[in-house]
Amino acid sequence: MADSKDQKNTRVYHPYQDLNVPIQKLYNLPSAPEHLFPEEAARTHRSWGDNLQYYTGTAYLSGALVGAARGTAQGLREAESSDSLKLRLNRVLNSGGHAGRRLGNSLGVLGLIFAALESGIVHFRGTDDLVNSAVAGLGTGALYRAASGPRSAAIAGAIGGIAAAAAVAGKQALKRYVPI
Repeated sequence: MADSKDQKNTRVYHPYQDLNVPIQKLYNLPSAPEHLFPEEAARTHRSWGDNLQYYTGTAYLSGALVGAARGTAQGLREAESSDSLKLRLNRVLNSGGHAGRRLGNSLGVLGLIFAALESGIVHFRGTDDLVNSAVAGLGTGALYRAASGPRSAAIAGAIGGIAAAAAVAGKQALKRYVPI
């Protein structure tokens, strides 16, 4: 038997409620997320390892997909009418694969740097807010373009900071104004 605390945090799952069947109650489903360990429930943000995997993987996959689409379009444009179908297909696949790898790797590195900087800033500041993401974006852009000179690094840092702040602000606005 479940105690009264378990009954307060559950809702009854009844898939046959619209049918006239004598089944009263099938399952008790939790109304709150379940956690294996209590410290997981107390966390308000992802850990540094979760951030590292999320940002790096998302950036790499996005870059690979966009790069592959651009490379495929470029391969289609560069295909000559005198080429055989096999040769055209080879040109398109090579071009899409090359561009996808290149952009995916570049964005994956940006995601890796961003995740490391943001996790470090959250750790040292002790809070998770918009400032952390903006500073991590600024640092990511500056580090990524540092080899091109200080002017290029400053411009890339400013673009990275603005982009990160806009992304976080947009996410918060979506959470607030778009019911899901």
